[in-house]
Amino acid sequence: MNTIQFRHVLIAVDYDPTAQMVTEQGFSMAKSMGAEVTLLHVIADSTYYTSTGFSPVLGFAGYIDSSQMQLDTVDGLRNAAQFFLDKTKQHLGDANIRTVVNEGAIAGTILETAKEMKADVIVLGSHSQKWLENILVGSVTEEVLKETRIPVFLIPTKKRD
Repeated sequence: MNTIQFRHVLIAVDYDPTAQMVTEQGFSMAKSMGAEVTLLHVIADSTYYTSTGFSPVLGFAGYIDSSQMQLDTVDGLRNAAQFFLDKTKQHLGDANIRTVVNEGAIAGTILETAKEMKADVIVLGSHSQKWLENILVGSVTEEVLKETRIPVFLIPTKKRD
């Protein structure tokens, strides 16, 4: 039996406060395999960032004071996302982590970035959502799973009881 060697791990993080858990667990897995790491954030819809329900901007409470950032333009969102990824990289303590901020449909952009970067595995957080939200909005995780040809490592982010 041949052992599969993962050389490059793409960790996609979103606006949810559980992003810290996803990055820490994905990074731990990558480091245990000696793999390169790329952190990705996809800007899809500016309303996610300007909604009071998603403050601070991208998770990692205490790292970002969103009141000091311009979140009403794509450039402002891109700068905030890059700042977040840079702080995440610093938190993980590895200067070799690559960071990428892309724009587009979330699932499609994750898949395209994975292809461009020649990622061997994609790390995603799996948020618990209500069934009606899944029907109306769709699930990024589900869409990535349907379309990808590479392994996906899912990290459940549902709060434990």
